[in-house]
Amino acid sequence: MDTEYVNKTVTEFTILGFSSIGPYRPVFFAFLLVIYFIIVTSNISISVLILNDGHLHTPMYLFISILSFLEILYTAVTIPCILTVIWKGKIQISFGNCMLQMYLFHSLGITENYLLNVMAYDRMVAICNPLRYHTIMTVKRCKTLVLCCWLFGFISPTTLLISISKLPFCGPKDIDHLFCDSSPLLKLACTDTSGNAIIDFVISLCMIILTFLFITVTYVKIIITIVKMKSKHGQAKAFSTCASHLAVVFIFFGSVTFMYVRPNVDYTPEFDKLVAVNYSVLTPLLNPIIYSLRNKEIKSTMKRFLQLKKLQLH
Repeated sequence: MDTEYVNKTVTEFTILGFSSIGPYRPVFFAFLLVIYFIIVTSNISISVLILNDGHLHTPMYLFISILSFLEILYTAVTIPCILTVIWKGKIQISFGNCMLQMYLFHSLGITENYLLNVMAYDRMVAICNPLRYHTIMTVKRCKTLVLCCWLFGFISPTTLLISISKLPFCGPKDIDHLFCDSSPLLKLACTDTSGNAIIDFVISLCMIILTFLFITVTYVKIIITIVKMKSKHGQAKAFSTCASHLAVVFIFFGSVTFMYVRPNVDYTPEFDKLVAVNYSVLTPLLNPIIYSLRNKEIKSTMKRFLQLKKLQLH
């Protein structure tokens, strides 16, 4: 094929969205809009509660507030696009905006991955070295860890971004997905992308395995320490502080692994879209629910906040 023709003749893509919902389009749109509202309001509520309550100004709750902020940004990259696609049936997106959406989506997801590792480390220090906790998890160290999560989160997907942006897109421009992501974009390139797919798979596999391995090691140490505790109350309290984080870890890694680290089998586009809804919508929805329902401190802070507002209204 002529190289001049191959050199990025496609300047915009068409995101097709769901093709089979038909008359249920308004219902699905309303349902997703309500979910998006819940995601944003619940995550903002958790962040505001933590910032306003001095009792929650500890590393663990700092990381939870950062996680909530991340979820708001993460969903802002994809859900408005999904809502627009559902409402209109399909939408046009420029090449540059498509690359930007893919990059931000992966960057924020990887940042959350690193943050979950930092949260695991924080719980390990709190349970395994309680007497040294405040000297290890200082304000400066916490800020450094959070900064590193953001920095490496936004550096990590640059290889993926560069490799896909340099591919020749010369003909088909219909993205049979809900937003711009690496897998559907690779299918549109006018060249053999098996090498890109392998690189993407290996990078994703290594990143997920290494980070999940780190979390596994920290929780092995935590469990050994908890089992050695003589107090049943102390054991229950230690398990309680870890339960919410563990639930979020399994939901996050389960969703991401299933989407990006799986055998090279031809799944239908509709199936991939349902999986995308799972990790881009349901996971951010469940995180604040898990933390607010499982965490006694956040629940008691929320009760005090609501009672104070009630008194102010009267």
